[in-house]
Amino acid sequence: MKATEMLKQIKTLLGARIGLAQMTLEDGETVIEADVLEAGQAVFIVSDDERIPLPVGEYTTADGQTIVVTEEGTIAEVKLEVEDLEEEEEDKEMLEEEVVVEDVPEVAAEEVAAIVEAVVEVVAPVIEEVKEQVEELKKKFEEQDKKEDEKEKMSSQKPARKPMKHNPEAKTATQANLYSQSANANTTQNRVFNKIFNK
Repeated sequence: MKATEMLKQIKTLLGARIGLAQMTLEDGETVIEADVLEAGQAVFIVSDDERIPLPVGEYTTADGQTIVVTEEGTIAEVKLEVEDLEEEEEDKEMLEEEVVVEDVPEVAAEEVAAIVEAVVEVVAPVIEEVKEQVEELKKKFEEQDKKEDEKEKMSSQKPARKPMKHNPEAKTATQANLYSQSANANTTQNRVFNKIFNK
């Protein structure tokens, strides 16, 4: 059985145990659901796996109750017919007289324990998988941190350049030689030119 199917079964079991009030409207097809059928409680239309907030309006249930919704998805008022109120009061009186002590807590405790075990069976593998993924992510982040630390160390180890300073008053040590080196050589041509120009 797949985990999603098990979760659906658990949800249905839990929904049944929590005691959600489900009623059918007059049309016999629409099913509504509320935690408790009282003013201020949330109310939904149930279809397949969806729960849609009940739109604004007045709705009559199959048993004759009228539910008034002034704000979408919230019960404003529940109206009962006068006959129904009298019947309910009589039923309550009869039930109070016929109180029978049953051993319900033990049965409920066993069912709750079974549900908890089923939930643990489904959730435990998911938790282990999540733990493994978290460990992998931790390792990746640690490796990235190490790489960044190494880059910072490498960049801090590079020799720093001395800043260049401009000093216009400094005298340069080199002088440009405007004549070619062969001009100073003692060649025949140079000697002729020297005699001509020196006269």
